[in-house]
Amino acid sequence: MEFSGFPDEALIFYEGLVADNSRAYWTANKELYEAAVKGPMTALMDELAPEFGPPYLFRPNRDVRFAKDKSPYKTHQGAYVQSGVEGVGYYVQIDAEGLYVAGGWWASGDQIVRYRDALDDDTAGSRLEAILAALAVLPEDLVVGGDRLKTRPRGTPEDHPRLELLRYKSLHAGRRFEPEPWLHTPEVLDHVRATWRALGPLVDWLRIHLA
Repeated sequence: MEFSGFPDEALIFYEGLVADNSRAYWTANKELYEAAVKGPMTALMDELAPEFGPPYLFRPNRDVRFAKDKSPYKTHQGAYVQSGVEGVGYYVQIDAEGLYVAGGWWASGDQIVRYRDALDDDTAGSRLEAILAALAVLPEDLVVGGDRLKTRPRGTPEDHPRLELLRYKSLHAGRRFEPEPWLHTPEVLDHVRATWRALGPLVDWLRIHLA
C-alpha cells in the first residue's frame, strides 16, 4: 500500500473515541480504524523504514491492570523505530489534534546511570548541550521534554555545570503539527522525515552513550 496521507476520517475516528472510549464504539468503528488509521500509518512507516529502520506499531488497547483510568483504548495511534538501543529512537502518532513527531529516549532503568555518567564527562556532556542548543534555534518548533526529578540527583553538587540535564530520567524532543490540508496528502512523509533527520544528532548521542 502506497502512503497517500491520513484521511479526515482518521481525525473523526479519534474525536469519537475521545467522546466515547468504549468497546461498543470501537466495535462499531473497527473497520474505520483499520482503513483510516492503521492502514495509512503502516504505509507511512514502510516508506520510512529504508532510512530509519524497521517500525513497530503500538497496539490500540491500553494496559489498564494497574491504571486508575480504565478506558480500554488509546486515543492515538503511535509508531516507533528503535535506534539500536532499547527505548531510544523515533516516534510518530496521529490523533484528533493532528500529528506528533518526536525522537529521543523514553526508557529508564539502569540507562539513567549511563546517561548521568555521560553528562559528567565534559566532552560528551558538552556535545549534548550543543545538540539541544541547535535544536532550540531550528524553525521546526521542536520542544524538549521528558520525565524529570524535582530535585537534583543524589550526590550531585549544586554547581554541576549540567545540573538541569541531570534531572532528566528520559529525554526527547518533538513537534506537534496541527491538522492542515497536507495531512491528507503524501506530504506527511516529508514532514516526518525532515523532523526525524533534525532529531538524528540527539538520537545518535543517546544511542551511543546509553548502550
